[in-house]
Amino acid sequence: MENYYLNINGNNYKIIGDENESLLNILREKLNLTGAKCGCETGTCGTCKVIIDGKAVKSCRVRGFDLQNSKIETIEGLADGYKLHPIQEAFIEAGAIQCGFCTPAMILTTKALLNENKNPTEEEIRFAFRENLCRCTGYVQIVEAVKLAAKKLGGM
Repeated sequence: MENYYLNINGNNYKIIGDENESLLNILREKLNLTGAKCGCETGTCGTCKVIIDGKAVKSCRVRGFDLQNSKIETIEGLADGYKLHPIQEAFIEAGAIQCGFCTPAMILTTKALLNENKNPTEEEIRFAFRENLCRCTGYVQIVEAVKLAAKKLGGM
């Protein structure tokens, strides 16, 4: 058993556990932050994405122990109380929510993309989502949501 701290959504959490435990397991099982979904646990589906130091990362593929000096963002930290983040608003307005299982990861992938590139092309948007599998439908509304989010955030 190890004791260490993780900074998640601006809060420090003391973690007690196995140093090999995945960040996804820590978020869901120890901290009750269930926005990151457990889809495949192999890094294939991307439903477990969170943002680590500005990059969208599959939380099932990283050890929490290795992130002691990192800034971790989850979907729970995006809204400001009841006020949704502009990216969340854009996903609703564009009809990109669908079943909702993969939506938190899609929204965080959007945030990481727009942090790096405020005016992504459709090709760049589709490339950013190459590791996010949505089985509900195509990605047309998701791409439209990213474009709308970019506008809301001052790009495009």
